[in-house]
Amino acid sequence: MGWFVVAQVFSALLELFILSRQTEQKKDLEILLLRRQLAIVGRKLDKQLRVSRAEKLTLAFLAMKLKASTGQTARQLRSVIRIFQPETVFKWHRELTRRKWSFNKQGRGGRPRTDKELERLVLRLAKENGWGNGKIEGELVKLGYTLTDETVSNILRRHNIPPVPERETSPGWRHLMRHYREQILACNFFTVETLFLKTLYVLFFIEVGSRRVHFAGCTAHPNGE
Repeated sequence: MGWFVVAQVFSALLELFILSRQTEQKKDLEILLLRRQLAIVGRKLDKQLRVSRAEKLTLAFLAMKLKASTGQTARQLRSVIRIFQPETVFKWHRELTRRKWSFNKQGRGGRPRTDKELERLVLRLAKENGWGNGKIEGELVKLGYTLTDETVSNILRRHNIPPVPERETSPGWRHLMRHYREQILACNFFTVETLFLKTLYVLFFIEVGSRRVHFAGCTAHPNGE
C-alpha cells in the first residue's frame, strides 16, 4: 500500500513537471479534449457508450489539432485520449474527410440499377434450373430479395436468355441427375440361385446421391404386394 501511494505521488509530480514545460496552446487543447470526453462519459454511465456523429466530429477535430500543434504520434496521445483508442479517433477523422469528398450527388431519376451480385444470382437461377421470370422472382423473395417480374425479364434479356417457352422444353438426363440426385431413389430386383436351384428375388432401393442401399424384401414368389 505504501509503495502504491509513493508511486502515485511520483507519477503526479512527473506529470506536473511535464505540464510545466508545455505551451499554453497544448494545455488548452488537452483540457478541452479531456472535457469533451468526460462530458460524453458523464451522460452515458448507465448505458452502453455510443457516440453521435457530432461528438465524433468534435473529438476528431480536437485530436487532429493537438497532434498537428505538438507533433505527437497516436501512441503518445494515449495519455490524453482516454476513453477511446487514439487510432479510433483518427479513423473517425479519415472517415469524415472521405464522406466530405465522396458525398452522394443528386440522383438523376429513374429506377436504380440492380446490384451486380443480385444480377448474377438471377442469371444462375435461370441457367441452372431453367426457371422463368415468375419462378425466379418467387425464389428471390424466399432469399430476402425483392425484384419485379419486369426487372427479372430485363436482366435475362440483356444477357440474351430467351423466355421459358423459347428454351428447351425438357431438361436433359444429366441435368436431372446433377440437380436432383439427392431426391431420387432407384429400385430394382436381382435374383439369387440357391443350392437346390430355387430362385429368390431380392427387391432393393438405392439413394442416387449417397449410393446407400436399402434392402426391401426377398421372396421366391414375387407379386404385386
